[in-house]
Formats: sequence, C-alpha cells, structure tokens
Amino acid sequence: MADIRGFRGFRYDLGQVGSLSDVVAPPYDVIDPALQKQLYDQSPYNAIRVELTKDEPGDDDLNNRYTRAAGTLRDWVASNALRQDTARAVYIYEQTFTAEGQEYTRRGFFARVRLEPFGQGKIYPHEQTMSGPKADRLKLYQATGFNVSPVFGLYPDRDGEVARVLEPFTLKGPPVVAKDHLGVTNKLWVVTDTHAISTLTGLMGPKPVYIADGHHRYETGVKYLEERKAAGEVADDEAAPNFTLMMLVGMTDPGLIILPTHRLFSGLTAVTSTELEALLGGHFDVVERTGTDAKAAWDHIQMDGSQAALGFGTVADGKWFVAKLRDPRVMTEAAPEQSDEWRGLGVSILHKLVVDRLVAPKLGTPSVKYVHLLKEVTDAVAAKECQLAVLVPPATMEHVEQIAGNGEKMPAKSTYFYPKLLTGMVYN
Repeated sequence: MADIRGFRGFRYDLGQVGSLSDVVAPPYDVIDPALQKQLYDQSPYNAIRVELTKDEPGDDDLNNRYTRAAGTLRDWVASNALRQDTARAVYIYEQTFTAEGQEYTRRGFFARVRLEPFGQGKIYPHEQTMSGPKADRLKLYQATGFNVSPVFGLYPDRDGEVARVLEPFTLKGPPVVAKDHLGVTNKLWVVTDTHAISTLTGLMGPKPVYIADGHHRYETGVKYLEERKAAGEVADDEAAPNFTLMMLVGMTDPGLIILPTHRLFSGLTAVTSTELEALLGGHFDVVERTGTDAKAAWDHIQMDGSQAALGFGTVADGKWFVAKLRDPRVMTEAAPEQSDEWRGLGVSILHKLVVDRLVAPKLGTPSVKYVHLLKEVTDAVAAKECQLAVLVPPATMEHVEQIAGNGEKMPAKSTYFYPKLLTGMVYN
C-alpha cells in the first residue's frame, strides 16, 4: 500500500523574504558552480544555502557545509522567515514550461509518503544509483533533520480520479508563483480540506508508486530511518522519520514528458563515419546517412519510433548516420540476466552492445557526458569536445512501468523528467 499523508510543511514567509522566485533553487544534481553563485547572490534566503551549501576554507568534521545548512535552517525558522503551516495539508504543485518549442503543464501534489525498502512494498525504483550522492544527501539529512527537496514519484491514474479531487482547489484561490532560472512557471496551492486529503489517501492506497527522480534522496530516507530506529529515536510507525517528502504525478498527466539523454563519448581513438559503420556492421544496418546534419538523423529516429535506432556522429569527419539493430536476439547474450523489456531499451543496446562489445575493444574505453538537447550535441561536436556523439531515443512511461514493475533498474541516465522539481516550494 502506498501510504500518503498530509503534513504541516515549512514555507517561506514572503512578507519577510520577498519574491518566491528569488528564494527557490533547482536540486543539487543540476547546479554547477556558476549557478550556485548566482543563487547565493540572489537572496540571503535562497534555498541553495541548504540544498547545496558552499564549501569554505578550514572545513572539518564539526564545521562544514552540512552543519552550515542546519544552522541556516534553524535561523530561518527562529526568525520566521520559514514558518510551519498550522494545519496538515497536501500541496498542489504545477509547472508550466516549454520543451523543444512546445508548451506543457504538469501537475501533481506534495505529500508525506511512508518509506519502505525497495522490494518490500509498492514503491519501485527505476534507475541505478551511485554511492557518492547518497552519502552526500545522508549527511545533509543527518545534520538538518529536514527533507530539503522532494522525491519525484509517479502513480497510475488512467481514469484521472486523483486529478479530479485536486482540480477544484486550483480554482478557489490564487497560488503562490515562482519563475525559475530556466523560465519555468511554478505554482503552489495549499489544500487543508480534510475530506479531500482523506479521499486522496484512500485513492492512492492501492496504487504502486514509481520513482521518477530522487532515487538517492529516497534511499537516504530509508537509511536515515534505520539509523534513527537503531538509536531508539523512532517512537512508533507514525514518527516523522517513517516518511519522506514526495511530489506525486499521475503517469497519464499530459505534461509528463521524458527527454532523451544523448551521449558524448571521449577518450577514444579518432574514428571516421566509414570506420564506425564497419565496426557496427555485424549487428546494425545503416538506414540513413545525413552528412553533417544531426537534426536529420534525430528526425529519422523520432519518425522510426523504436528503441533500436541510434544516431552516430563521428567528430573526426563531422558525419552523421542512423543505424538500427538487425536482430534483437543478440541482446540476450549481451545482457542474459535482464528482461526482454530492459534489453530492448536504446540505452541498453548502446552501452551493452555498441560500447562494451564493439567500440571499447577497438577504440578504447570511453568516458561519457550526458546531454538532453540536440543543440548541446551539435555544439559539442562543433567544438570537438568528444570523439563520438550518439543520439538515443527517450524511454517511455511504459518502459518505466514495465521494467520497474519487474523489479529491475534501468541503466543510469535512461530517463530525464523535465523540468526538475524546485527546492524551496515547501520543506518537510
């Protein structure tokens, strides 16, 4: 059972801190040093000061960015810059944004969700995680005792029954609004209606929840709960550490889109289009050569609509071609322990077959950079920042549901749910 609850969130007092746009921040994993500085300069109350606090000279085990984040939160609460809501609520969160020239609106709601170890209930991961980010987020949680940023969860809502419960509350009063650094408009409505919250709890109970983003934060929550239990600090099943802050979105929401995650490979021997075609020829058919036109290659992949077509750009000669896997049965040998759904993903075909078996033995083991927009790919190729660029079709919601439901995890960087959820809309 997905056990969701209303909660008394902590929110900024805009009378004290000013515009909500000035105090929100994206999550830690998409913030580079330049954006970190920009957000620090924007406001002394910007969420960056707890989400990704700056390192300082002389930091040690007692004084460091995690202890500074905790001190900052304490100060904000003590000065009422952050105030805890008086009534339990769920918080409707809507984001309006443009992706590749088209406008979308995605709507969900913040709630507390009961933590459960993966494999022991109805909450499913879909991607592999890395130890470094988990250690970082755990230190922040240990220091602050706050869910600073939310986990992003998805649930089936084919009939729109959950969405219909929330819809009337978006019409009753104006939301608080923040526009972020990417131009995304973020809106928040507070729902304290006990009947609505009870109805949501009942509707969500039987539903599985698939984690779209925030796997590291979720696993950190489970670890933190284990630590607090071991220390005798969890009184019962209703104690706060049993829950984590989650933003929940229906899987059929029209604004729920998955962007592709293209690959830029470096550290390889220089390779031309003709040489790469020869390397791939045993397993792939070249279905289109587009010269120097990366967009034409991407258009072909989108028209094809399958996961088996990949676009290859060789930087040595600036050429592009689209190649399609000839026989999917080769993936059974390349990834025998995985399901057919997992083996059929474009990212699985790329990494298990193309990189591991065909490219690495001849050209060297590459390092990889991940980008999402075609312009990022073409800019990197023009600047010769890699030796090989690969355009990869995005996974779909069906892939997430099938593969996570199998108890499997998709390869790292299989999905990119755009836009990211902001930190600072509500804290738990």
